[in-house]
This record gives sequence, C-alpha cells and structure tokens, in this order.
Amino acid sequence: MRKKLIAGNWKMNLTSSESEQLAKDIVSNLDKKVIAKTDVLICPTYISLEVVGRIISGTGIKLGAQNLFFENDGAFTGEISARMIKEIGCEYVIVGHSERRKHLHETNKIINKKIKKALEFGLKPILCVGETFEEREDEIYEGIVEEQVIDSLADITKAEMNNIIIAYEPVWAIGTGLNATSKQISDMHLLIGRAFNKLVNENAANELLVLYGGSVNDKNSKEILSASGVDGALIGGASLKAEEFAKIAKTAAQI
Repeated sequence: MRKKLIAGNWKMNLTSSESEQLAKDIVSNLDKKVIAKTDVLICPTYISLEVVGRIISGTGIKLGAQNLFFENDGAFTGEISARMIKEIGCEYVIVGHSERRKHLHETNKIINKKIKKALEFGLKPILCVGETFEEREDEIYEGIVEEQVIDSLADITKAEMNNIIIAYEPVWAIGTGLNATSKQISDMHLLIGRAFNKLVNENAANELLVLYGGSVNDKNSKEILSASGVDGALIGGASLKAEEFAKIAKTAAQI
C-alpha cells in the first residue's frame, strides 16, 4: 500500500523565527516510524523556506512552497519563480488554492501555466480544486470541479502527469469547521479520478494522489483519511500546532 501524504499549508502565518520554532516542534513530535510510513510535507511562507528547510533537513520531512509565478525571471515585482523555490530545497508547490482564486482572481488558465512551469523545474504541483457553497447548493459543483481539473492540466504530457497531486478542498469547508461527509469526499475524489482519466487514460487515476482539505484536525482525521479514494490531507490551521499535526500524521501511518 502506498504512503499517504500529509501536507501542512501554513498560509500567511508566522514570522521567520516563529516558523523556525514550529518546524523544530514538528520534528520533535514526529516519530521516525511515522515518517517512514507517511509522507509529511510542510509549506511555510516564502521568507521562511530557507530556515525551515535547514531544520527539517535529514529528517525525512519534505519542504514545499505555497505558490509560484509562471515565468523564470523578470520584472514581476513580488513574485517568486520555480527555479528559486527549487534551489532553496522545495520538492512540492501548492497551485490554485481557492484563496488565490478568490482574492487574486487566478483562473484555470493561469494555474495551468504555473503547473507547467513547476513541472519544468522538477517540482511536484499540488493542484487545488473545489466548489463554493453556492455552487454545491445550485448542484453545479461536479461540472465546476471537473472543469478545474481538465483546464488546469491541459496540454501536460502523460509522463508529467505522474508528478501531479490533486487536493480536493470544498471552499465551504476551508477554515469554517465544516466538513464534507465521507460519502461526499469519496464521490468527489472518484469524479476527480474520472476527469483525470479523460486527460490521460483509464488507468492513470489509479496512480494519482488525491488529498482532502477543509478543516481537517486530529479529531476528524481518522474518518476522513479512511474514506475511499483519500490519499492524504492538505491541512491549514491544524498544521500550525505541532502536536496536532503530528497526531494527524500518526493517524495516517496507521491506516
């Protein structure tokens, strides 16, 4: 059985020194046996990538960035390129998070360009997809999520698809304390797999990692991670608490 991936998205939280301390606390709370059975990833802010990278070096914990720009270099004030985050030690990068879609108006087309650039530099993109409360209420959520998958992964080669990870994050569950039911999660992960197969072939989704994100914590993680089709979790608030994040990783290692 393949390992589950437990990823912590620290979002716009913590100074560099605070990030250093949290990284140390996570390392001290994570048993080596857990890391051997579960892939653990943390994604701090840009300014904390280097210091966090030093703390987790040699522990088996992986480093990721929360975003990237789709050009290599140039006059793009405030942006960070794939080659910059690759050089600093990142293996993964989150792309298309709903908060960026909402607040920074990122489209599937922009996200597609970012994914291609990440792949060009050997990074593993975690593509975030998910519907709003209104889209679910209007019963158009399946079409919305399928479109996000297909458009965001357009014109990517079959070989490159092997490095794609998808995180299903219903927008209405992010930071709200609400959770999709196990059936809703499994149904959406199945839909994502079918959409992915349209781009590659009927067997490709068998190898695809699909994470769930949306108010995951140490109390509900066992139920969520045990749901059919769930290959891990993308965790927000709970990833800022070392003990809780470690408990979720331990739960994943036991499933």
